Amino acid sequence: ALIILLVLAMAATAYVLVRGVIAMASGKDVTGQAQQDWMRKRVLFQAVAVVLVALILIMASAGS
Repeated sequence: ALIILLVLAMAATAYVLVRGVIAMASGKDVTGQAQQDWMRKRVLFQAVAVVLVALILIMASAGS
């Protein structure tokens, strides 16, 4: 179950990263606020993925 959540968090991170790059490349966002929003979302999803990896490693080491 944790592996599935990890894959979803990684996919969400990749999606937000691509959307942020597209937003930056479009040049429509003069203030940079939308780019900052995408960056915050990416950092959040990355943090979730790191926590899931830590949980998986803790559970794997406790099981052995």
